[in-house]
Amino acid sequence: MSASRPREWASPAAVIVLAAGEGSRMKSRTSKVLHELCGRSMLGHVLAAADALAPERTLVVVGHRREQVVEHLKLTSPHAEPVVQERQGGTGHAVRTALEQVGELRGTVVVTNGDHPLLRGETLAELVRTHEDDGNAVTVLTTEMPDATGYGRILREPDGSVAAIVEHKDASAEQRAVREINVGMYVFDGTLLADALKRVSTDNASGEEYLTDVVAILRGDGHRAGAHLAADWVETQGVNDRVQLAQARRQLNDRLLEALMRAGVTVVDPASVWVDVQVTAEPDAVVHPNTQLRGATSLGAGAEVGPGTTLTDTVVGEDARVVNAVCVEAEIGPEAQVGPYAYLRPGTRLDRKAKAGTYVEVKNSHVGEGAKVPHLTYAGDAEIGPGANIGAGTIFANYDGVTKARTSIGTRAFVGSNTVLIAPVAVGDGATTAAGSAITGDVPHGAIAVARGRQRNIEGWVERRRAGTPYAEAARLAREREGAVPEQQPAGQRDENKAGE
Repeated sequence: MSASRPREWASPAAVIVLAAGEGSRMKSRTSKVLHELCGRSMLGHVLAAADALAPERTLVVVGHRREQVVEHLKLTSPHAEPVVQERQGGTGHAVRTALEQVGELRGTVVVTNGDHPLLRGETLAELVRTHEDDGNAVTVLTTEMPDATGYGRILREPDGSVAAIVEHKDASAEQRAVREINVGMYVFDGTLLADALKRVSTDNASGEEYLTDVVAILRGDGHRAGAHLAADWVETQGVNDRVQLAQARRQLNDRLLEALMRAGVTVVDPASVWVDVQVTAEPDAVVHPNTQLRGATSLGAGAEVGPGTTLTDTVVGEDARVVNAVCVEAEIGPEAQVGPYAYLRPGTRLDRKAKAGTYVEVKNSHVGEGAKVPHLTYAGDAEIGPGANIGAGTIFANYDGVTKARTSIGTRAFVGSNTVLIAPVAVGDGATTAAGSAITGDVPHGAIAVARGRQRNIEGWVERRRAGTPYAEAARLAREREGAVPEQQPAGQRDENKAGE
C-alpha cells in the first residue's frame, strides 16, 4: 500500500454475514450463532465488528433455526436485514441467495461468517483498505497458523497477489508447508461478484457452491485477487463446538481484561474474573478474585468490588465497596458499602455513604445518603431517608398477596431490631420503633412506636412441663444454687396456665 494514499474509504455497499449453518457439533436446541460469550451472541460480536465499517446495508443469511436468529436480530440489531437461505448449498450459494433477494450491490461487498466472535472491527477495516488501495476485484483475509492442518493454503504470485487457494487435501507436500491460510472472509467488487457467482459450479464431492471458486473465476477473467494478512491468528478462528466456544470466551475475556488493566484498573486475579463487552471502569477501580461483571456494569474511580461478587447492569460509584454480593440493575453511590452476602435487586439505589450490609436484600428501594441497613434485613419498595438506621432482622412487609405497597422511613429515623413494617406505612423524621414491633400505622416525627405484647413470666413452668429433660435439670440446679423455691400455684391457676400454654 502506498504511503501517499489516504487511509479513509467509502462505506461498503454491504456486509453479508453467513449465519445459516446447522452447527451440529454444538449439539444444541439453540442456533449455533446465538451461543453467548462475554455478554453477546457470537453473531452479535460479528455484527459489532461489521458495524465498524459503517456499511450501507448489513445482510444476515439465515437458514437453520432461522426463527431464533430473526427474533434475535429484531431485539439486538434491528438494522440488520435477514435473508433466508431455504437450503444450505454452500458459501457461494448463500451469497448468491442474498444477492438474488436484495438485488445487485454496486461497490464494495464484505463477506464474513457469523461464528467468528473474536474478529475485530479494525481487522475488517484493514481488509477493506487493502482491497481498495490495491484495486483488487477480490481480497481474501488470511493469517499464518502455527498448525495449518485442514485449512486451505494461500499461494501467492511474485507481486504478492493471490495465485490460488488450495485445499489441504488437494495440496502437495510443498504447498502444505505454506503457513498462510484462507480465513474464509472476503471483500469483493459487488458487480464482479454477482457475475462470477452465476458461474460457480457444483461439480465437487459435496455438490455445493463454494465462495473460494469465485476467486479462481475472477482471476481467470484477468482481475487481480489480493490478500490481507491478519496479524493475530487467534481472532480469525471460528467456533464449531462447546470446547471452542469456551476457548473463545477465555480469549475474549482476556482481551477485555487487558484493555481494562491498561486503562488503569487493577484486576487482582484475571484468571477468575469475567467481564462482558459493555463493562466500563474508571482508573483505580479494583476487581478482586471470583468476580463477574455483566451487562452494562460500570465502576467509578477507586471503586472496589469482590471477591465473590456478581454485578449485572449495575453502576458502582467512586470509592464504593462491594464484597460477596449479587447486584442486578442497581445503583450504588459513591463511598457506599454493600455486603458481605448482600443482594441488591432491580430498582435499588444507594446514595453516597449508604450501606446495605451482611445478609441484606434490597428491592426497588432508595437508601438515602449515610443511611444504614447493616444486617439481616429485607427492604422492598422502600424510601429510606438520609442518616436512617434499620436494625437487624427488620422486614419491610410490602406484599399482601395481591398488591405491593411502599414504606417510607424518615431522615435519621431509627428502626429497632426485629421490626416488621407492614406497608403502606411511614415512619417520620427522627422517629423510633421499638425492637420487636409490628408497625401497622404511621409514626409521627420524633415519636416512638411500641407495637408488641407485654412480657409475662410463668415461674416453674420448665420443671413442671419439661420434667426429665436437660432443660428442667438445668433449671433445678440453678434454682438450688440461688436457694430459690418454686412458687406454688393453686390448682385452678395451674390449669389456667396449662390452657394458655
